Amino acid sequence: MTVERTEKRVGVRFGEMQTPELVVSSRANARVKQLRAAFQGHARLSGGMVAIEGDHLLEEALRSGMVLKTVFVSERRTVPGVVPRGVEVLRLTEEVFGSVVETQSPQGVAALMVPPVRTLADLFEGSGAALILIAAGVQDPGNLGTLVRSAEAFGASGVLTTPGTVSAWNQKALRASVGSVFRVPVVGVTAAEVAELKGRGVRLIAAVGVEDFGVVAAREMDFAVDCAVMIGNEGSGLAAEWLEMCDGRVTIPCPGPVESLNAAVAGSLLLYEASRQRDV
Repeated sequence: MTVERTEKRVGVRFGEMQTPELVVSSRANARVKQLRAAFQGHARLSGGMVAIEGDHLLEEALRSGMVLKTVFVSERRTVPGVVPRGVEVLRLTEEVFGSVVETQSPQGVAALMVPPVRTLADLFEGSGAALILIAAGVQDPGNLGTLVRSAEAFGASGVLTTPGTVSAWNQKALRASVGSVFRVPVVGVTAAEVAELKGRGVRLIAAVGVEDFGVVAAREMDFAVDCAVMIGNEGSGLAAEWLEMCDGRVTIPCPGPVESLNAAVAGSLLLYEASRQRDV
């Protein structure tokens, strides 16, 4: 790999070792292009890597056992002390660093990370009853990230995402999860795989926004059994195919004059109710 750099050498303390580094000044640098592709969600161009930005996500990724491929730091700061030895470190000029990252006030550190490989089996490793959240057509990355965070907070087994749902590795989803996505199994599934959950003894529960015949209030729904709570699209809710597949429907009674709750709020409240019932 040919790396275009300035001739300016910078001394950086890396662990206990003083390492001379050259500053990358070209946007066409191969690693810089890979980082840009990862931030934009281009899996093929990024080599399947995920981009993370900021000290908190970097620390959370390492604390969660994620594998870093390359760490990028801007000229104005030192390499974070949490970066393990042996990880490739590239220093970028302020202009190049700012051209790659997506935040308006970057902290000067980003990384390429190897995403964890999760499977449906990961959601059934615990000894207790499975509690699964299914995001069916959730398109707002902030909502999905919040749901992943709530899944960890309330002890869910994992999160399943159906076709049409935004990626959990979307930058806004990553930031909204505040690191939970590194630890909570998030698995993309087809409609057939969701239906197969019934064969595992999992009860599928559809979250709906209206109280109607056959719809149970959250406090009256039995969440103590193996179950999967399905949250639909922010605007249109759950599609007919998902509603037909489910074994029950649940709603959150709202005394106020609102038409429906935000998808992330609704999912979080239902996960809380499930956690409350399981702690009794």
